[in-house]
Amino acid sequence: MAAVVASPARTLAPGWTAAAMVAPASIVVTIGIVVPILILFRYSLNQYTPAKMMVDAVTIENYAKFFTDPFYVAILLRTIRVAALCTAICVVLAFPMAYCLARTRSRFKNLLLMVVILPLFVGNAVRAAGWMVLFGNRGFVNTLLMESGITREPLQIMYTELAVVIGIIAVNLPFVVLTLQAVLEGIDRAIEEAAQGLGAGPWRTFGHVILPLAMPGVVAGTILSFILAMNAYATPVLLGGPTFQMMGPTVYNQFAGLSNWPFGAALSFVLMTATLLLTVTSNWVAHRRYRR
Repeated sequence: MAAVVASPARTLAPGWTAAAMVAPASIVVTIGIVVPILILFRYSLNQYTPAKMMVDAVTIENYAKFFTDPFYVAILLRTIRVAALCTAICVVLAFPMAYCLARTRSRFKNLLLMVVILPLFVGNAVRAAGWMVLFGNRGFVNTLLMESGITREPLQIMYTELAVVIGIIAVNLPFVVLTLQAVLEGIDRAIEEAAQGLGAGPWRTFGHVILPLAMPGVVAGTILSFILAMNAYATPVLLGGPTFQMMGPTVYNQFAGLSNWPFGAALSFVLMTATLLLTVTSNWVAHRRYRR
């Protein structure tokens, strides 16, 4: 019987295969993100007139207006301060929670994960409305304080930076917990046991073993929380009120309220640039610190 020799199957080169897999996502990202950003940047170079709204031009006067006006510079600095504070608190609060989730062997682990994930099913505006019920002059917190005799008059919690910080932390905390938990689960328990066997106490084990190994998760959680806080909109609007300005609501007001698209586009690029620079710098500092 004659042997039948099959011809080798024709396959694409590995490079072409990878390109074919990446191409659809690249096209979607280019059309959905890069192109609008380029158009927005072009808008930021135009001029604004009350009669025509936007006049084609190539000028940097919108950026000059932002950096020469103390009002808008103060809004940017306030946004950075609030975002940095919320991010630091989120990381400090999330690490113990993530460590317990990663190390627990309880049969209720999935239930605990659902408790962390459950707030993500509720929109930011709804959660902010809940905080408004708690922080109002006749809300739960002030009612409890006055009925217990701690205060005689309601505290001004609503429309303050404290309320905004608490609201943003509540929004960002689950993201940081889940990010850290995924990294901590990948750390072998034997490494901690070896450190303790060599005489290292709990804090020394944490500082010299757990934290350096978990640093990729810390960096990822920090970046995620910082970006979300820098671009927060619903929480500053509902909990901060009209007197507490952050960059997100200010950008929206320029577009929707004042119809000043050139200046709104310039504010958007200032916000994106500040977020990108601070994120890259913090990432570089963290990697350089723990690479040693």
